[in-house]
Amino acid sequence: GDGIARVYGLNEIQAGEMVEFASGVKGIALNLENENVGIVVFGSDTAIKEGDLVKRTGSIVDVPAGKAMLGRVVDALGVPIDGRGTLSDHERRRVEVKAPGIIERKSVHEPMQTGLKAVDSLVPIGRGQRELIIGDRQTGKTAIAIDTILNQKQMNSRAASESETLYCVYVAVGQKRSTVAQLVQILSEANALEYSILVAATASDPAPLQFLAPYSGCAMGEYFRDNGMHALIIYDDLSKQAVAYRQMSLLLRRPPGREAFPGDVFYLHSRLLERAAKRSDQTGAGSLTALPVIETQAGDVSAYIPTNVISITDGQICLETELFYRGIRPAINVGLSVSRVGSAAQLKAMKQVCGSSKLELAQYREVAAFAQFGSDLDAATQALLNRGARLTEVLKQPQYAPLPIEKQILVIY
Repeated sequence: GDGIARVYGLNEIQAGEMVEFASGVKGIALNLENENVGIVVFGSDTAIKEGDLVKRTGSIVDVPAGKAMLGRVVDALGVPIDGRGTLSDHERRRVEVKAPGIIERKSVHEPMQTGLKAVDSLVPIGRGQRELIIGDRQTGKTAIAIDTILNQKQMNSRAASESETLYCVYVAVGQKRSTVAQLVQILSEANALEYSILVAATASDPAPLQFLAPYSGCAMGEYFRDNGMHALIIYDDLSKQAVAYRQMSLLLRRPPGREAFPGDVFYLHSRLLERAAKRSDQTGAGSLTALPVIETQAGDVSAYIPTNVISITDGQICLETELFYRGIRPAINVGLSVSRVGSAAQLKAMKQVCGSSKLELAQYREVAAFAQFGSDLDAATQALLNRGARLTEVLKQPQYAPLPIEKQILVIY
């Protein structure tokens, strides 16, 4: 089977409503047509046969949310898959809700420390921002995200109140199960699971679950945002979600567009990322920060999905294979990476020590390209090259070793 069921006779069904098949498998109604309903199946469709009974549940797809979720690994429907029993008290939240309006928002002003010198100094991220991590495979995209989660350990232990703690949600879309298991191990060894939720829709899961997982994780993160707390959500990665959505759409016979993606693939990501926001003081001043990850093919940042997500987010961190192989890790291309709102959230001290470093690095890259040709360089150029090389060395950092912000400031100074 292809994970799509055509069901006749459900006349009153709502768009996006959950249905249940006779085998106990659930599905969601996506296509409401004249004589039938196109339903995508959440789970194995082997037990479903022609002529089976399908029941409406009467509810739109929802997932559990709340503090009971912390430390757990769940699938895209919020069912625990870590073998540690059922969830304790929780509330249920709809997977698809509208993003907060303009009046309910506030501009980003508090910093979200990643613990990476190259990010916190050059492309600072604020609470409520959406910052894209983009790069080829094997350039350390997930490493940046995991280091950010690990760094919240020391930030949270210092937090004076509940309103300063940052909870983390990590959504793994279309990854290998071994990768997810490894991630759980890293987080639990660092005692970082206690403030994290993992939502996993692995590569072996059906496409509908890979499509749904980011929205489920977002609903869990919104619980914190709407209750005056702060959360960080990582979507790793949205290219795989788009591929899963393309598969579903083509099987539902929706007309394909560019690169065979459906016409609403932009809306797929925009409605997801718009839900990351900083709430105003009247609505509890909570925030949800998003770090979506996009994998490019051969460094092509101008492909369809990458350009879409770049235009939705408030900046991007560009990673490059060449830098990675030269030993510059995190392999951030300083020239292409920007943060459109983060500087408002940067600490004053950090602003002072790294004020000119972005410009200096850019000049260094430019001059270094020419310096390969000539041998007789004047003193000013030589000084620029030396300083640039030292700055590049300073910004290097090993994996799983995030630095607290005060140490970063001292190192860069």
